Amino acid sequence: MERLTPPTIYVVSDGRGETGAQVVDAALVQFKGHENLLIRRGNIRSPEAVRTIVEEANAANAIIFYTLVSEDTRHAMKEISEILLVPAVDILGPAFSALHDLFKSAPQSTPGLLYESDRERFDRIAAIDYTLKHDDGQRPRELDGADVVIVGVSRASKTSTCFYLAYAGIRAANVPLLPDIKPPPQLLGLDPEKVVGLRVNVMRLRTLREARVQSMHMGRIESYLDKREIAREVREANRLMDEHGWQNIDASYKAIEEIAKEIMVMRGLKRMTWR
Repeated sequence: MERLTPPTIYVVSDGRGETGAQVVDAALVQFKGHENLLIRRGNIRSPEAVRTIVEEANAANAIIFYTLVSEDTRHAMKEISEILLVPAVDILGPAFSALHDLFKSAPQSTPGLLYESDRERFDRIAAIDYTLKHDDGQRPRELDGADVVIVGVSRASKTSTCFYLAYAGIRAANVPLLPDIKPPPQLLGLDPEKVVGLRVNVMRLRTLREARVQSMHMGRIESYLDKREIAREVREANRLMDEHGWQNIDASYKAIEEIAKEIMVMRGLKRMTWR
């Protein structure tokens, strides 16, 4: 039986595409249960680039939502989409028209002004969104988009460290190192300098896991709390870190902010100015 491909939506922008993506996400909430493939195309700043996008969308039977501020690209999008019969929604067009009538003045038509006016906030939001989507090994095919990928056994503080980094504007993903399960090939294919391992000693790890079991009323899980099994997990995780040349930190008795700061130093990453 032929597998049906979900409907495709293109979000096209001459900036980063954050505005268009947020509008589309807000609309999609009203269509729960309907699968879709969302494709973002940013920095589209020429009629030739617009034509390529519209032809892609045409081949995919897709709809386009766009936030283009340049007259040339907006005109190209309208003209080419009409010729190829591709549905295209101009998100900013009605707002430009209304504000033109109000101010009796044409817009600047300069791409990227919104992002430049509040760069840090947008970057932080994007980092948090990335970290949410790439927690605990999710979406391994997109790991190359991370500023840093944190690895380690369960309860090694990977998630909390990632979110501390994300709030500092750093795209952080984490991948668990599980016993008897090979790490995803996308992780092994990364530049080793992008990966940081968190080591935890057996005694500390067992204490952390016991606290988790009690707080979540999980009942006693023998393999999860067994000292010999924990030791085996730790040895295997440490072996992988050494084998693949991943930098690592002993996180056994360090606060999250200490771990995050060490990672930023290792990777040469700068924290944003918090407001």
